[in-house]
Parts: sequence; structure tokens; C-alpha cells
Amino acid sequence: MKNGTAPPPVSEEQSSLPPDVETMRATVRRLLADDAEPPSPEELETLTLLLRGHLMVVIPAVESVAGRLPEGDALCACVKACIEEARVRLCREPGWTLPAGIAHARLLARSVDALADHYESIGGHR
Repeated sequence: MKNGTAPPPVSEEQSSLPPDVETMRATVRRLLADDAEPPSPEELETLTLLLRGHLMVVIPAVESVAGRLPEGDALCACVKACIEEARVRLCREPGWTLPAGIAHARLLARSVDALADHYESIGGHR
């Protein structure tokens, strides 16, 4: 069993930095591009961890920006549904086989991509 260590505390300055959408999209492309090669098991582990980290950053950023949208607005409902779906995907464990792990990582990538789109479309990048 591995001994876990607590992540370092996040400073107020770090938590207010905007998400790096370009880096997120580069990670997403590695799995979702039309010409993407299947990752090796080692690369898949790295990509999955990166995608999980991206979601942990982009979810609160999108929530913060979405808080400015009018309640009951169709876009607001869409953004909230996307956030909830991303949270569900974060809680899931990948399967034991390489194809199952790739499928799981692709779902995470789709959530990262959708949330990055929402972040930009509702003015988070400004």
C-alpha cells in the first residue's frame, strides 16, 4: 500500500489563476484527434492523471463564471449539466484492460473539452 501525502495547500493567487485551456486542449487532442494513436499503458496512466487534474481545475473555474449567468437560462442549465457529468466521470474507475482504460480516458477528455468550450463561450477567458 502506498503512503499518500497531502497535496500542498493552494494559495489564493494560485486558485484565482485561469485554467490553461490550451494545455487542456493539447491533452484532449492526444486521445480524441482523428489521427490519434492508442496510447501505451504508461502513457494512458499519465494522460488519465492529467485529464483528472484538468477537470479538478476547470470545474470550479466554469462554476465561478457560470454563476454570472441568469438562473433558469438554457445555457446555465447546459453548463451545470456538463459540470455534473464531469464530476460523475471523475468518480468512476477505469476498467482493468487497456481498451477500457482508453475508453475511460476518452470520456474524461470529452468532459475537459466541453468544459473548456463552456469556459471560453461564457467569458471565462477574459
